[in-house]
Amino acid sequence: MAKPLCLTMGEPAGIGGEIAIKAWASRNLQPVAPFVLIDDPARIRALAKRIGADVTVAEIGALDEADFATALPILPLEKPVRAVPGKLDTANAPAVIESITRAHALIVAGEAGAMVTNPIQKSTLYGAGFAYPGHTEFLAALAGGGTPVMMLAVEGLRVVPVTVHQSLRTALDALTVEAIVTKALITARELRDRFGIAQPRLAVAGVNPHAGEDGTLGREEIEIVIPAIEQIRAEGWHVDGPKSPDTMFHPGARATYDVAICHYHDQALIPLKTLDYDHGVNVTLGLNFIRTSPDHGTALDIAGTGTAKPDSLIAALDLAAKLARG
Repeated sequence: MAKPLCLTMGEPAGIGGEIAIKAWASRNLQPVAPFVLIDDPARIRALAKRIGADVTVAEIGALDEADFATALPILPLEKPVRAVPGKLDTANAPAVIESITRAHALIVAGEAGAMVTNPIQKSTLYGAGFAYPGHTEFLAALAGGGTPVMMLAVEGLRVVPVTVHQSLRTALDALTVEAIVTKALITARELRDRFGIAQPRLAVAGVNPHAGEDGTLGREEIEIVIPAIEQIRAEGWHVDGPKSPDTMFHPGARATYDVAICHYHDQALIPLKTLDYDHGVNVTLGLNFIRTSPDHGTALDIAGTGTAKPDSLIAALDLAAKLARG
């Protein structure tokens, strides 16, 4: 029997609870991988009533007590949660962190197969003294270190941004041969070992229009990208590039590779979200456990209104379950 998935609470003022409720409620209409939510049962009951969802909540003491078919199973938090949709409160930060650490502890104990994380609000955690730049860095610390790599995936496209949440100017200054090689090699190994792609095909984007056009439109390709590609190839991996960013995402081009290595946030995320806005999944590579997440934020502006879509969460649960099954 497959080990259950742990779904973390995320920011309680955001849409995490709502999309968890909706994912469970839709299980008879579409396949939804079974999960246990680590949250406050009273909060979820109140939220379900607020958005008009007919959901049965079951408070459980251990993962093996969960019966996903009959009720939404919730492993209760020890820390209190006093959340109002759309209203951030640093007092809830300990509960947010507890939800993540409990999920990790259950994986380490061999009770859970993977972690799916609802979006957090970093500003709330910072206000309570959170010492990490974000979710991913905290998970890497729980894993004992390493270099985490963010991969975003939809049907037909996987992308890895080498630099992530930085201004464009700062991102380009931070782009190095070592950064490209490190993230590309981690990605290649994970596609082989976790995703079952025996010989992953990597495509590395150029930085400049027309991939620099032999240096006439910029020298980043000559000085950084091509040397990185040569190192990746020397490690025995299939890699092509630098590819012109404006021509590497049409259907014919996407068919030639398994992942696109991009150099800054929007170069990776614009094509992915244009292709499929609702079903994107964030997968963290380079950890010693499986972690996926919906590819969206806390959506404070619509929290508690009943309008949030669970599609990305359902896709994240599905991918986590597939990876956990090996």
